[in-house]
Formats: sequence, C-alpha cells, structure tokens
Amino acid sequence: QAQLVESGGGSVQSGGSLRLSCAASGNAYSRYCMAWFRQAPGKEREGVASIYSNGATNYADSVKGRFTISQTNAKNTLYLQMNSLKAEDTAMYYCAAASAPAGCLNFVTGVYRYWGQGTQVTVSS
Repeated sequence: QAQLVESGGGSVQSGGSLRLSCAASGNAYSRYCMAWFRQAPGKEREGVASIYSNGATNYADSVKGRFTISQTNAKNTLYLQMNSLKAEDTAMYYCAAASAPAGCLNFVTGVYRYWGQGTQVTVSS
C-alpha cells in the first residue's frame, strides 16, 4: 500500500532547528514533485517547500533562506531542514506526493495524490 510517513517534529525554542523526514513506500514517491505543506490552527493549509524529480525547488516566501528541502538519491525519503525557527512556523507539517507535474512546484494541492498523517512542530518564543 502506498503511503507517506513523516517524523522529526517536536517542540523547540525560537531560533532553533528541526529536520523533518518523510519515508515513502509502495510507490508513493512521486516522479514529479514531492512537497511539504503545513497547517496552523484556524488557518488554511499552505505550501512550504517543493522539489521536482530533476532537483528544482520552490519555497514559500516566509521560509526562504531558513528551510531547505532535499531528497535521497533513491528518491524514497524526503527531508525538510528547518533553521532559525520562529513562533509563526508552529503548525502540523505534511509530506505530499504529486501525481501530475502541472503546478506541483507551485503547491497546487489538486495534483498531490498522497499525503502523510502529519508531524507537529511547535516553536516557543
């Protein structure tokens, strides 16, 4: 069964770092885009970082220069290195795999077929 499983969330103080991981199984890893989304309480889900199979990346303006998305050469594990964390980064973070290329780098949620269960990141100020 195709699935994505996130790990690495936790609680840190402002300015700290965390690395999230997403393990894909059962052909859940996309040959197009993989991405991280997040959703804070009372807010809509938003795209954080995406990576295409050729290595091209895209980041939300709010995380540029602080977060880095990467994947293993085997393309079965996705990472999100988060540095200089801020209180506003507090959210549930989700890994997702796109089933089509159109718009996937730009976080078009309709092309993301597989989603993980999420991992909580809490940043205290």
